[in-house]
Amino acid sequence: MTALAAAIAAFTGIGAGIGIAYATSKAVDATARQPEASSKIMTVLLLGAALAEATAIYGFVIGLLIILNMG
Repeated sequence: MTALAAAIAAFTGIGAGIGIAYATSKAVDATARQPEASSKIMTVLLLGAALAEATAIYGFVIGLLIILNMG
């Protein structure tokens, strides 16, 4: 049961990967439409990717805590 709980917590990485991929595709589209705004688009993209990656790290930490405390 512990391994199942840790695996579910680790699935946050999948959501973060999908979110970052979607944001990157939209940023590329926006840059293609307005190349002069690429610096602002890149700033927002990096901030969004960092926030999405933070959720994946939180899930990873929770998975490790479940394994170490319950195992």
